[in-house]
Amino acid sequence: MAIAGPIFLILDIAYFLLLAHIIISWLISFQVLNLGQPIVAQIWQGLSRLFEPIYTPIRRILPDTRPLDLAPLIVFIIIISLRDFIVPSML
Repeated sequence: MAIAGPIFLILDIAYFLLLAHIIISWLISFQVLNLGQPIVAQIWQGLSRLFEPIYTPIRRILPDTRPLDLAPLIVFIIIISLRDFIVPSML
């Protein structure tokens, strides 16, 4: 029981950071945000450094869908599955 709380907290933080990474990538793609702005570039680089090591092995397994990156979607599904199925069973 003592380990379920911190695991759930870590998964919640990962969920919201990944959601922010996905939304920022869309905003950059649609040119709403500009990477020339220092704060936007710092946030983007920080989130990319955090999630790229997770995306890389998933991209090796998935087929190449060049304009559409499916790795964040797979990670998102994994985080949601862990939050919804594994953690409640530990409580």
